[in-house]
Amino acid sequence: MGESNANGKSILVVEDEQVISRVCMRILSAEGFEVDIAINGQLAKDMVSKKRYALCLIDIRTPVMNGMELYQCLKEEHPELASRVLFTSGDVLSSSIAAFLREVKRPYLRKPFTPDELRTAVRKALKPKMLATS
Repeated sequence: MGESNANGKSILVVEDEQVISRVCMRILSAEGFEVDIAINGQLAKDMVSKKRYALCLIDIRTPVMNGMELYQCLKEEHPELASRVLFTSGDVLSSSIAAFLREVKRPYLRKPFTPDELRTAVRKALKPKMLATS
């Protein structure tokens, strides 16, 4: 499989709202990342089988295959990438989404988010896990 630009600087944004995906692309590209966009989880699943990503920014609510279903696929097929997922959602108050986020223990950004919130969340998600805290 081709791993074009697999230098830890590629981010996959899974987002069906074009305005949000364009904003994410602009902000993350300015930070030096190569950004690919998938409008649903099924397309994202196909893309991660062909390219290595440093991080996946996944909207929980996308058509065809939602972010929760995509995350389960990543856990099974690409477990190393499942640990580098940052979710986005405008609906974190729904009990099923809140339960899912608690269960998977992955960070999330509530929509609408600011450019600074996106930059900070991505940097934090990409930091290696510290073995000990002071």
